[in-house]
Amino acid sequence: MDNEPDTTTGERDAGAPEDFAVVIDARGAVMAWSAGAGRLLGYGSEEVVGRPAAYLLAAKLPTALRRHLAAREPWTSDVSLRKRDGDRVKVQLRGTPLADADGGTPWVVTPAATTYAAAPADTGTAQLWDLTLAQLPVPVAIYDHEARFVACNQVMSRAMGLTQEEMRGLTLWEIYPVPPLDEIDRLQRQVVRTGEMVFREEQPFRASGEVRDHAWSVYLSPLKDRAGTVLGLSALVIDITEQYWARRRLAVLNEAGSRIGATLDVTRTTEELAEVAVDGFADFVTVDLLESVVQGHEPQPVPPDTPVQCRRTAQRSVLSGCPESAVRAGDVDVYPPGSPPAQALITGRGAYYRAGDPRLREWSTASPARAESMRRFRIHSVMMVPLRARGVTLGVMHLLRHRTADTFGEDDLVLAEEIAARAAVSIDNARRYTRERHTALTLQRSLLPERLPRAQAVDLAHRYLPAGPGDEIGGDWFDVIALSGGRVALVVGDVVGHGVHASATMGRLRTAVRTLADADFAPDELLTRLDDLVIRLDREEGPDTRGQAEEASGEVGATCLYAVYDPVAGRCDMARAGHPPPVLVNPDGTVHVLDLPAGPPLGLGGLPFEAARIDVVEGSLLALYTDGLIEAPGRDIDVGLELLTEALRRPSAGLEEACDEVMRKVRPDPPADDIVLLLARTAGLGADQVRTWQLPVDPAAVAGARRMASEQLAAWGLAELEFPTELIVSELVTNAIRYGNAPIELRLIRSDVLSCEVSDGSSTAPHLRRARVFDEGGRGLLLVAQIADRWGSRHTAVGKTIWAEQSLPH
Repeated sequence: MDNEPDTTTGERDAGAPEDFAVVIDARGAVMAWSAGAGRLLGYGSEEVVGRPAAYLLAAKLPTALRRHLAAREPWTSDVSLRKRDGDRVKVQLRGTPLADADGGTPWVVTPAATTYAAAPADTGTAQLWDLTLAQLPVPVAIYDHEARFVACNQVMSRAMGLTQEEMRGLTLWEIYPVPPLDEIDRLQRQVVRTGEMVFREEQPFRASGEVRDHAWSVYLSPLKDRAGTVLGLSALVIDITEQYWARRRLAVLNEAGSRIGATLDVTRTTEELAEVAVDGFADFVTVDLLESVVQGHEPQPVPPDTPVQCRRTAQRSVLSGCPESAVRAGDVDVYPPGSPPAQALITGRGAYYRAGDPRLREWSTASPARAESMRRFRIHSVMMVPLRARGVTLGVMHLLRHRTADTFGEDDLVLAEEIAARAAVSIDNARRYTRERHTALTLQRSLLPERLPRAQAVDLAHRYLPAGPGDEIGGDWFDVIALSGGRVALVVGDVVGHGVHASATMGRLRTAVRTLADADFAPDELLTRLDDLVIRLDREEGPDTRGQAEEASGEVGATCLYAVYDPVAGRCDMARAGHPPPVLVNPDGTVHVLDLPAGPPLGLGGLPFEAARIDVVEGSLLALYTDGLIEAPGRDIDVGLELLTEALRRPSAGLEEACDEVMRKVRPDPPADDIVLLLARTAGLGADQVRTWQLPVDPAAVAGARRMASEQLAAWGLAELEFPTELIVSELVTNAIRYGNAPIELRLIRSDVLSCEVSDGSSTAPHLRRARVFDEGGRGLLLVAQIADRWGSRHTAVGKTIWAEQSLPH
């Protein structure tokens, strides 16, 4: 203890409670704090233990007391102490030194005014008794050099439930052969053998003379004569039950803080809550959430006069398999109005019940399964605690005891409510995340094609595997776009990063590709315009937004591969912007990684893109993919390409099976990046599906063109399309002869639709215009647009092609 200024103003004399006891270690820190000390000064044990004892002094110690302390001698003195509320009290205390194993001097401080039973009359025993603390208001016993009982004070006798005569001459294990006293008995023998003090804290247990469990601090000190010979030992026991449970509650709260809410998953969070509660202070725990919370919706106030529907999201028991449960995990339970769980949900306040409580009995007997569980497992105490966060009730936690003898009390309710409050915030966060994530996923999923289009030119299959948790969408995308003339465009792209920002960028690029594809740009021209778009988007976002994006995804950028397959010509035009090359599998099983010009990634600007034309035999397989399929940490990209070509070398008969085979052999585990795989097996259009005519630049050729088209439709069995097709042919050929240049070509294609194409040598693009009443022309394209399902134009190497499509009759 340290010195403080002598300021005794306002002090009052008071007697210390009989159970006042404080143990101070050799460094002056409080080691143990009894309930009586807490009542006198107002401090809880958790506020005092471990702190310097000088903190409790209200005035400096008397000079005589300081001399006794320095000499390590017993002392009795008035001491001024500071109470928790700031008041000061003067008490008469006694200090008794103890010898520890390190040569220090712990002190036991107790009241000095209490009278105790006299020491035994026997001289030898009296000597040992004088060496022990016969007058301590805490349990004390002394044992001889064989660790056999000699004497004890009345407090110890009451705690053990035996008289001194009944215990004399016996070892502790012989007196009370139950754990943990077997370990204490072993330590007592160790003390008399080594002559060194031992300190031990015991978990709560119930001695024979006690009516409830107690936790104890046990000090085993050797008793030596002046020569240092060990004559026996003293056992000083201090009740630290309140301190133990305070520490235990704090430990449970700390554990709850570290274990609950580790994920943003509602079910897993409730499971963590149940696990903490069972490990902490309950035998069986269930967590029921309102159905709206489980579904991620905003919870509504619980009406007081209607049944409440909740879903069992978690349960945990000290018994394997949770046999106490009357409702299976995942099932719905309905709480009648006025039942204990319904009341907890409505009022937002917890409550505890004993087995005989009428409200608990009425609720449990309403369910035969619950009543049987209460009877079979002898559930004697139940606690209902609502889960509330941000002023809204989310559900209720049930806590039951059947193995633990003690019933739930007010301290248990306070602890359970604190844990439930912390868990409820995590559950609500998970619920909000689930709702927002579902919304984001719905938006992100809408950016990808729900299903691949049916095209006569290709058979298709695909796989999309995000690298993020769950179904999180990244920046990879794919698309299949039907073009004029039976052609089909295949697109695979990759925006750097994951999450909503990458998905939003992906959605913009996918929309742009579709728009540019509808304009029928060549692959290299399409990528050039897409590159300009990426640069413009990057500039529009600005440096602040771009910084946020880079923080989320690493950098801003994208790659893309665009391919157009023409089933009539049997070829494929491709261009890529920093994207992995496609793989072509010929019908004979030979595999080629197509050597396309790489091109720069999108967004760099100023660098050209080059297209390549590949002859594709009917029945060939084209594989387009993103780099997540072939790249992996610790695996070279060439290894990934080799695995891919090997997996495609002998593909399965079906494309879906081929996709599965590629995923099984090539996909990294776990994937470090999103993966897209698009497989397309090519089909050709035979000579019986395509008819082409060369026309002279002569208005008289229009009638012949109509006649040839009509005859071809009759040969195809499409006579019902004869009249609209003749109108389309007449208008398109007339425009080509009037406004275009040679050569002029008419082509009919029967695939998924009927296509009519007229090509000429002029690069002037056609456009619709509104003709005036007395105009002789200007209505041709307007008429075509009204008749055809779809129409447009595209540039060719020698001019342009105007096309119109009609649906085939069923």
